[in-house]
Amino acid sequence: MASDQNERSGPDCVLTEIADYVLNDISFPEQTLETARLCLLDSLGCALLALNYDACTRHLGPWAENTKVAGGVPVPGTNYILDPVKAAFDIGTCVRWLDFNDTWLAAEWGHPSDNLGSLLSLGYFVSKQNLKQGEKPLLVEDILNAMIKAHEIQGCFALENAFNQVGLDHVILVKLASTAVATQMLGGTRDDIINACSQAFVDGHPLRTYRHAPNTGSRKSWAAGDACSRAVQLAMMTMRGEKGYPSVLTAPKWGFYDVLFKGQSFKFQRDYGHYVMDHILFKISFPAEFHSQTAVEAAVKLHDVVKDRLNDIKSIHLHTHEAAIRIICKQGPLHNPADRDHCMQYMVAVALLEGDLNADHYEDEYAQNPKIDELRSKFVIEQDPAYTQDYFDPEKRSIANRLRIEFNDGTFTDEIEIHYPLGHKRRREEGVPVLLDKFESHLKTRYDDERVRLIQHSASQLNSLKNLSVIEFMDMFEGPLE
Repeated sequence: MASDQNERSGPDCVLTEIADYVLNDISFPEQTLETARLCLLDSLGCALLALNYDACTRHLGPWAENTKVAGGVPVPGTNYILDPVKAAFDIGTCVRWLDFNDTWLAAEWGHPSDNLGSLLSLGYFVSKQNLKQGEKPLLVEDILNAMIKAHEIQGCFALENAFNQVGLDHVILVKLASTAVATQMLGGTRDDIINACSQAFVDGHPLRTYRHAPNTGSRKSWAAGDACSRAVQLAMMTMRGEKGYPSVLTAPKWGFYDVLFKGQSFKFQRDYGHYVMDHILFKISFPAEFHSQTAVEAAVKLHDVVKDRLNDIKSIHLHTHEAAIRIICKQGPLHNPADRDHCMQYMVAVALLEGDLNADHYEDEYAQNPKIDELRSKFVIEQDPAYTQDYFDPEKRSIANRLRIEFNDGTFTDEIEIHYPLGHKRRREEGVPVLLDKFESHLKTRYDDERVRLIQHSASQLNSLKNLSVIEFMDMFEGPLE
């Protein structure tokens, strides 16, 4: 038997390209920074809204009850002060819990603002350490720049590389992007970032099974927080001298490509820049898996037409794109809120019934309504190949659905076709005021009017916000409404 060759080459180019990008001092366009500002506010608003749900809050706080961490990191909307690893978990979990933060759709799907769990936690921690050493804290501008880079790493991987096709969950990209940027925030060198990113690939990676029938469950709501915490841990371990694995991707037999990616190497459509932040998809209207957004919007438009004729509905015809069919079309019983917010038929049925869709509609109490399953049984769902093609077109990136209702007497409603949801770049001007209203409404679930005004005033303009220290910014969100 031949012996293994133990000659080490240089690090995989995928790792070096990430490190070079993260270390590059880029002056991002003001419009890109403005989009990052909106993303930051929206993500924190989603995190605050999630605190109204016990299923989320039971995951928060120190693992060992009543543990106090001197110099720790606050979790927005709570009184918890935690070590940066657990704080990253808590912030990331809250941001993602209700499936209401920003989205990126391509060969892989995901939510780039999930990375904020790592970035805000470390931003606060590093700022506190800087003050102890007589140095300046980080500014919100540093967080915005870090967000753009984390968005870009996660999103550029997702454009051409379908981890879902090999059964891996997209939070692998949250872990990778957060690890890269976190290591830089801790003062890491190029070699440190390469080493830390190699550790992110060596790690075990979550299966997608918790997002799909028959196992859909609440892990999909804390998986991003888990990735954020692991990223901070790997970055900190690297900065304490832990070495990396230079050919973690390409090593024959034992590397990531051979073990987990069917021997295929990663493909990239474009160099790292700021494309992803510029084209990010905001969830503005509904806390729902993004492939369903235009379908739910169409259902809301049909609500007034069908609300008094629910018993006369013969069939519900929905034409959609392939990814929606693969991810969120399901039949049979739905076992929990996570199951329901990943079922297109459920979401559209609720929108037809209520003329709206919000997080409470996924809870067990509401889901007992027998009309929902009655409507679910009447769906006829087909793929429109043109929708699938436009979904992948980098110049369009549509998320199209069209909906029409047939009644027992043979008549039909108008066919409602929507190519771009409210949060799409092509509807950005229309969407921004609604996004800011969403942020305000979420603040009011946690704080009194005085605190809401303070946060809104401080965050209302890019130039004033970016010059706040991370400590000043985070402290505005500390503590629950008494």
